[in-house]
Amino acid sequence: MKHKLTPALALLSAVTLFTASAMAQTATPQVDQRQINQQQRIDQGVSSGTLTEKEAARMEHGQTHVENLEDRAKSDGTVTNRERARLHHAQDVQSSRIYRQKHDRQNDMNHDGRIDRPAQRPHNQTRRQR
Repeated sequence: MKHKLTPALALLSAVTLFTASAMAQTATPQVDQRQINQQQRIDQGVSSGTLTEKEAARMEHGQTHVENLEDRAKSDGTVTNRERARLHHAQDVQSSRIYRQKHDRQNDMNHDGRIDRPAQRPHNQTRRQR
């Protein structure tokens, strides 16, 4: 009975090892986690009003671009170091864009789809009195 299980066990372990090595070549857990984090930053910006609808749409488009790069890198079964570096660079660019848009003082605090502007002073107070 032992002799019959040994070849089956060897075959199973070989298949498992092959599958694991193939997945390791295409696995991008850091990229995936960073995509999740950046999506949460966009969602938080929309809910807090620091991102307008147009800004959020542009950020979503950028996220889609990074996802397309990742899919293209995985398409041949191996993510090379160069492809991985390109993915990380694209995510760095997207991260800085999210930061800039969230901190550019264009707000939609009342969520009406229009940019909120700070209250303007009356015209006669804008100049200094002599």
